Amino acid sequence: MTYTQLGRLACELRCTPLEIILPALASVRDRTDRDRWQTPLGSISVNGPKFFNWNRQTGGGGAIDLVMHLRQVDFKEAILWLRDRVDAGHLPAQQTRAASFPAFQRPTRDDHQLPKVIRYLTIERGLPRELLAPLVTRGEAYADRRGNAAFLLLDLEGSAVGAELRGTTSVKWRGMAAGSRKMAGYFSVQGPSSEKIILCESAIDAISAHALIPRAKCISTAGVASNPLWLNTLLARDIPIYCGFDNDAAGDLAAEQLISRYPQVRRLAPEHHDWNDDLLAK
Repeated sequence: MTYTQLGRLACELRCTPLEIILPALASVRDRTDRDRWQTPLGSISVNGPKFFNWNRQTGGGGAIDLVMHLRQVDFKEAILWLRDRVDAGHLPAQQTRAASFPAFQRPTRDDHQLPKVIRYLTIERGLPRELLAPLVTRGEAYADRRGNAAFLLLDLEGSAVGAELRGTTSVKWRGMAAGSRKMAGYFSVQGPSSEKIILCESAIDAISAHALIPRAKCISTAGVASNPLWLNTLLARDIPIYCGFDNDAAGDLAAEQLISRYPQVRRLAPEHHDWNDDLLAK
């Protein structure tokens, strides 16, 4: 199964109602509180897609997280466990298959808008032109017809699976293109050789981090992500990986969750709030 196929399967199964999964995980609903379940790992409260284990003082969101927690397995194994039970009829497929997710719609490229986007990225955000030029040439960074900076997310096979969008006007705006699957791919920048990998929260931060640490491959997770599909493959390459999420409470918490799942990953916080702030400061 390719990572693209795994990503699509994860999108289908993530919204499986937790109440449907729990009986298959040897869990029993509490007689006095219908939102509470007795599981092999203790008492769990369920609130829509979210759950919290009172015995372990930990929680999560979505069917995949629940299976990972109760079965103590990794992301891929949790997806395959869910798939096998749906396909075998142990879970009702009509209730577990989420509505079809829209296909990724690549933002339309508009080179007339490119000078404005380049001015924003180089003058306001301080990104070096020599790093932007090859990204633009390869089509991994470009201007869309609305004048946004677009940064493509590629899966491990090199296919575009999403795009980060960043507004370039005085109005601060960032988002994702329709149908983006950021768990299945990422934007990255690197030089001829890489001694380490740094995970960042945005494409601009990834470019900034690479400008500061040229021998690092810098990856954007398009926000904080504690369990991206592609991370195991990168870990298998035996290159040190650092979590470079923002230097704030949210970034620290997300880094802690990521490292708890992948102990090989180490923390490398920027000195200021984010890597672009570090670049601008220097």
